[in-house]
Amino acid sequence: MAAETPLWAPTQEQIDAAPMTAFMKAAEAKAGTTFSSYVELHGWSIDNRETFWGLVWDFCGLVGDKGERALVDGDRMPGAAFFPDARLNFAENLLKKTGSGPAIVFRGEDKVERRLSWNELRALTSRLQQLFLSLGVKAGDRIAAMMPNMPETVAAMLAAASIGAVWSSCSPDFGEQGVLDRFGQIEPTVFIAPDGYWYNGKAIEVADKVRAVAAKLASVRKVLIVDYLGTSSDVAATIDKAGSLEEALSPFAAKAVSFERLPFSHPLYILFSSGTTGVPKCIVHSAGGTLIQHVKEQRLHAGLLDGDRFFYFTTCGWMMWNWLVSGLASGATLLLYDGSPFYPDGNALFDFADAEKMTYFGTSAKFIDSVRKAGLKPIESHDLSSVRTISSTGSPLSPEDFRFVYDGIRKDVHLASISGGTDIVSCFVLGVPIEPVWTGEIQGPGLGLAVDVWNDDGKPVRQEKGELVCARAFPSMPIGFWNDPEGKKYHAAYFERFDNIWCHGDFAEWTAHGGMIIHGRSDATLNPGGVRIGTAEIYNQVEQMPEILEALCIGQDFDNDVRVVLFVRLAAGVSLDEDLEKRIRAKIRTGASPRHVPAKIVAVTDIPRTKSGKITELAVRDVVHGRAIKNKEALANPDALELFRNLPQLAS
Repeated sequence: MAAETPLWAPTQEQIDAAPMTAFMKAAEAKAGTTFSSYVELHGWSIDNRETFWGLVWDFCGLVGDKGERALVDGDRMPGAAFFPDARLNFAENLLKKTGSGPAIVFRGEDKVERRLSWNELRALTSRLQQLFLSLGVKAGDRIAAMMPNMPETVAAMLAAASIGAVWSSCSPDFGEQGVLDRFGQIEPTVFIAPDGYWYNGKAIEVADKVRAVAAKLASVRKVLIVDYLGTSSDVAATIDKAGSLEEALSPFAAKAVSFERLPFSHPLYILFSSGTTGVPKCIVHSAGGTLIQHVKEQRLHAGLLDGDRFFYFTTCGWMMWNWLVSGLASGATLLLYDGSPFYPDGNALFDFADAEKMTYFGTSAKFIDSVRKAGLKPIESHDLSSVRTISSTGSPLSPEDFRFVYDGIRKDVHLASISGGTDIVSCFVLGVPIEPVWTGEIQGPGLGLAVDVWNDDGKPVRQEKGELVCARAFPSMPIGFWNDPEGKKYHAAYFERFDNIWCHGDFAEWTAHGGMIIHGRSDATLNPGGVRIGTAEIYNQVEQMPEILEALCIGQDFDNDVRVVLFVRLAAGVSLDEDLEKRIRAKIRTGASPRHVPAKIVAVTDIPRTKSGKITELAVRDVVHGRAIKNKEALANPDALELFRNLPQLAS
């Protein structure tokens, strides 16, 4: 049953001030008509992709040679070419602003705080560019970084992009094999790492790991150690081909940054799939496609303005880092945080938002849920009046947590639940600041993206669960996968299910309001009795219960069918007795449906998750079925998998 009143609706003043409204007027001038709603604007953007993307280029002020054509072979997927005549440089677009105002404000868990002005960021980028060129780095070479989310990481990416080198990063908490599984495939020329990082109140040294990784990356000419713990020179002295970044930069004085303008489709980033079912796939994204998609999302859907204070809680191993840094292209100040968001008392991010007058607060659904369950009420303890938008991604945001944002964090705020992924380094569905927010719903599809939900027969369905697809080509589709010359892995990943249609792998549903609900990954979808059920529907119910901190659900093959098994991590002092099991089942039966009720409920002390904090249903399912786990290195807590092996509760 759809909610009768929205959680929030923009005022006319907010609608008038939104960049989306100004863009709609520009689109109306192009179309020679007026749009009465976002739905009509979106429809026009799909039917007129060439005109639409050309308008995005102009409206968002992209720097470069646009060329005559905006789209060639637009009906081919893959195979469409956006702006085939264009030449641009990604870093030039992010560094077009100058001055003494802040470009980056960094706060570390150890309370360190640093600020870089636009001129200082440009100067650091210049020195890094000169260093890379002195090392023989050229367009197309790879630069790999196992780094905290700190200013040097952003500047090194910009320096790489200025040359046309390809950037790839992960976070320093990855294990040795996890790093090698990623960077070993792409043969980097330069490897950048810290001397350590802070997490949960502890300084964590990584010298041994960096030494082991560097020894096995035969392609690396130089290892650069960035100072965070104050030991970079000592660490570098123990590693072959290494030097501290500070020492390596010492010969180079800042000068004007030179920007190599390259084709729109020139590679910019290599991102990696989670790797929980095998060696991670290396997903290659283009400079032009990433740039135009990000500025569209940030300027129009996020409402980002010049001078905004733009934050997303992320590590450098999650695509949200790549998305965050693009905020520089809109003239926003990046607010970077590195460390545990809950150390020491759960208020670190809200303290940051209050102190820096954050305007865009981006985080994960899990963080919001954890804040609610910890009993925190930032609405009472912090001044968050500067925050216009709170954004959530990483997993579906439950209806309970939608309500908590307004009750516990800020009442007058645009809550933008967003969903897309590493595969497109952007979003398929996201916030629409000129439309109301409804409980449990992502507001709408992204402009220019022919997003739909199809059933197993390849037919569009409304208010019915199905596969999330994109029916027409879009600029931020990957160029392809690394080491996949014939494109077979790329085709198999997205285009095998429906010919010439991007099938994303999410189980989704359009709502009565034209919004969307993501019910989880479709490969983790449960099929008891042949009925498809999204795991998020179960989590939305049980995680409302104070006794349950976290849940994970799988389908277990049993007795020639599939039965639903629910694993729960319980609050301190709570035990899974008969009464609690009854209440869990009743909650699911009334809140979801009788078909969602698990056949088995099992208490566990931990739930395995990826480095970016997503629970790993598929890995647990494999353990339960006695199958080998191909890549434990992708997990933040791989030991947790052993809790699910050979459970007597699941034998009958």
